[in-house]
Amino acid sequence: MLWQVDPRDPQPLYQQIAGTVRRAVGEGTLSSGDRLPAAKELAASLDVNLHTVLRAYQMLRDEGLIELRRGRGAIVIASDLGMSKLTTLADDLVAQAKRLGVSRDELARIILEGEADE
Repeated sequence: MLWQVDPRDPQPLYQQIAGTVRRAVGEGTLSSGDRLPAAKELAASLDVNLHTVLRAYQMLRDEGLIELRRGRGAIVIASDLGMSKLTTLADDLVAQAKRLGVSRDELARIILEGEADE
């Protein structure tokens, strides 16, 4: 799995890291039982702060995608890949909106208008 972050991206680094895991789970590159790199090693390889990786891992834990075990690290436990994919798409949409200068309120209006068309 290719781990990358882009410091120029308006999306915070921890969200980029979490997005990488979500995409890998959604695509089947990572599956239940797979172990993620140790936070310290990943931080060093990406040249980011350890707490950035830990924040991403905690977010993924809160979403139910990984389990954090002391001494064993982060293990994928994803059971709802559809929600993982949806979360990734939402993160990507928000990042794209930021790049285009679209406010949260405007983005919400666009989404609600699209929903009304259905």
